[in-house]
Amino acid sequence: MSQALHPMLNTAVKAARTAGALINRASLDIERVTVTAKSHNDFVTEVDQAAEAAIIETLLGAYPGHGILAEETGRTHGAKDSDYLWIIDPLDGTTNFIHGFPVYAVSIALAFRGQIQQAVVYDPSRNDLFYASKGRGAFLNDKRLRVSKRSRLLESLIGTGFPFRKGDNFKRYLKMFEEVMQHCAGLRRPGAAALDLCYVAAGWYDGFFETGLNPWDIAAGSLMITEAGGLIGNFTGESDYLYQREIVAGNPKIYAQLVSILAPYTRIIKDDEASATAPAGSAAVPDATAAFVASADADAPAAAAPKKAPVRIRKADLAKAKDDDAPF
Repeated sequence: MSQALHPMLNTAVKAARTAGALINRASLDIERVTVTAKSHNDFVTEVDQAAEAAIIETLLGAYPGHGILAEETGRTHGAKDSDYLWIIDPLDGTTNFIHGFPVYAVSIALAFRGQIQQAVVYDPSRNDLFYASKGRGAFLNDKRLRVSKRSRLLESLIGTGFPFRKGDNFKRYLKMFEEVMQHCAGLRRPGAAALDLCYVAAGWYDGFFETGLNPWDIAAGSLMITEAGGLIGNFTGESDYLYQREIVAGNPKIYAQLVSILAPYTRIIKDDEASATAPAGSAAVPDATAAFVASADADAPAAAAPKKAPVRIRKADLAKAKDDDAPF
């Protein structure tokens, strides 16, 4: 790399490349990889676990006082009360990986008091390294990234992700899919959200939307987009997307048009309306991502929504929610 990296970003790059080397070695003989189903259509492999362990060892070796939020091990490692929180997905796109479809990545982000400061997304099959530091831009290898300049949704290529878990609201998604499809040039679904967001930052996609994502899927990619001049938020265009399980992103003009289409489908608004009209004693639909974070560490710094954004996650919801909704 031609430019000097922030020391914490440099450590994240080292961790991502270490994990990527493990993944590449395993990809040479996929049939020997042990696969376990966490839930319907939601898989974990020994490669996910080994890659995550290698990442955590590298990060905590350099910064033992930092916290960790990882897909496979949650908050069991690192300091629980640190202002610094590493958010890790060791293998985003596990289903692709176990089928030999080469679209998957390592995603590592560092949040300071809830704000993403450093980000790395490494595509080991292509040896593509996306990285960003807050205020210093986003890059692919040594090339500066900028979002696309398209202004008309009708001419735009949009990325998305299909619901795949038992219990997902497929009918709601199909309505969104149909409406967006009619207003754009095409929709794509490769199957790794961390890379999808990097593709928006690179200008390859003009926009992206998905539901059901967890923070480790989107933390790193979100900084790539904002540092490349794009926008990212929930379906109503607000900034409290990281733990809200819905996300829309794009260059500023396409983002605004996607928000206008997707706002009526927001889970947040519908949950608020349901709780407002529910009979006394009944609970709103729980948010499984928030429940996971709360059950892992109710006081985690990054789990709190930004103060300027509305707080929509209720304690009653978290107490009743089940932690059964982790993505691949």
